[in-house]
Amino acid sequence: MLQCVADLDARQHHMRQYPCRPLRTTSARSRVGHETVDLGGNWVPLQTYGDGALFGERHGTRSPRVLALHGWGRDRSDFALSLSGLDAISLDLPGFGASPVPDSAWGAAQYSAALGPVLSEFANPPVVVGHSFGGRVATVLASDAPEMVGGLVLVGVPLLHRDDRAKTKPSTVYRIVKRLHACGLISDARLEQEKRKRGSADYRAATGVMRDILVRAIAESYEEELMKVACQVQLVWGARDDEVPVSVAERAHNLLTDASLDVVADVGHDVPLEAPERIRAAIDGLL
Repeated sequence: MLQCVADLDARQHHMRQYPCRPLRTTSARSRVGHETVDLGGNWVPLQTYGDGALFGERHGTRSPRVLALHGWGRDRSDFALSLSGLDAISLDLPGFGASPVPDSAWGAAQYSAALGPVLSEFANPPVVVGHSFGGRVATVLASDAPEMVGGLVLVGVPLLHRDDRAKTKPSTVYRIVKRLHACGLISDARLEQEKRKRGSADYRAATGVMRDILVRAIAESYEEELMKVACQVQLVWGARDDEVPVSVAERAHNLLTDASLDVVADVGHDVPLEAPERIRAAIDGLL
């Protein structure tokens, strides 16, 4: 079987196509195969799960004990330093890195359900690490399938809506443009231009179903899921995180049964890149 893979450069938001290479099925139980992708001249071995629905990178040589889920617009490579020396799997979530885009606007619950073929690779419930968007998925997984998660490390995750951002109605101009577009009087390009004026950088970079997924994710909040999480949780947050401030972590901490909060001074939202050692310490504390 041939499998073409595409790797999303999250920093530049360009798609790069890689050569087709034969996949070798190694496990009927979880439909795992092997693939390599060329990342700037370096061939990186990846594994496929669920007939190519997910791609991931294995760390270590023994049975994995940690599962890492990256943030929006990122990929598995963010956890390279945090997972160094560990037996782990770092995934490209659907729509990012080498993993194909979902066929509809998934929420965190659908992303969580898609992890089934990967979770079957673990002899025991893993420590699941989630940064930002990946933490949404990890939280829902721990809530809906507590028997599958041995512990959680949540890093800069928008678990709850921010108190300091009141909901605002769309501007009059945007509502007029949207109505005229619905009537066929304004082009798709003109509507897109208006959307891009008002959207975040992530929104502007996303297209098609990935933009729909982003909009759905932003609307989600996880109060009920947090209260259902039974495993131990380590919250790791950048003190200078402007995207998901520490106040969100503090509120989430109060909803969790067994949790601790580590606030990292002089670090922003990208903790996996700015302070990977703090994530590693949280992982080690749960293993």
